[in-house]
Amino acid sequence: MNKFRYAIVLFILLLESCASKKDVLYFQDSILYESASVKYVNFMIQPGDILSITVGAKVPETVIPYNIQQLGGNSFSNIETIKLQGYLVSNQGTIIFPVLGTITVVNKTISMLEQELKKILECGGHLIEPTVSIRLLNAKVTVLGEVHKPGTYSFTEQRLTVPQALGYAGDLTINGKRKDIILIRESEGVRTIKHIDLTTTQWIDDPDYSIRQNDILIINPNNSKVKTAGYIGNAATILTIASLILSTVILLTR
Repeated sequence: MNKFRYAIVLFILLLESCASKKDVLYFQDSILYESASVKYVNFMIQPGDILSITVGAKVPETVIPYNIQQLGGNSFSNIETIKLQGYLVSNQGTIIFPVLGTITVVNKTISMLEQELKKILECGGHLIEPTVSIRLLNAKVTVLGEVHKPGTYSFTEQRLTVPQALGYAGDLTINGKRKDIILIRESEGVRTIKHIDLTTTQWIDDPDYSIRQNDILIINPNNSKVKTAGYIGNAATILTIASLILSTVILLTR
């Protein structure tokens, strides 16, 4: 009888190591989600950012001193070369801009900086009807843990979402803990740690749905993976144990 009970306990433990649909399906309540307007978040420029700043004007020749000339004159330089020619934001939150000198850029969004530079160039008598276009060149997100391709990924999109970032990493493995994705973020001099549940749509309208530069996403293993790693082992071992349990149950119930 004791052997029979032992076999049943092992069988139950084996069942618990299997993940249910509630643990692996994304956005399970999506049928209840109602349409909502998308809120685009304008992120603040941070130290360490590399900015591409292009200045235009009514008379094209007048903007030459205000633009960094491309190395070798190649307009099709790769992104790494372009980064070398960008404006690196210092730890003090400033850049050195041609003619204008030191400019403070932190605590400003890209659109705010565009308007500020345009105003300085126009009101200061530098250019007639200037235009300013700014892009962030070195935005990146790091995805670690139970994904198929962990690593650090660069992106040039003005808006990248958490699901898209996970897509860069090849999506979660079947063992990823979807109910508790850890988001580590450093923004405006403050580091925060937040938790995201991918099985629900409740966080889609949250500002954390959008990735910011230098975000880190950590996907821990789910309970099934932890239990398997702890005392059952790999798939071959699981099949062996299942076979032994089944044989034991058959023998004990004869």
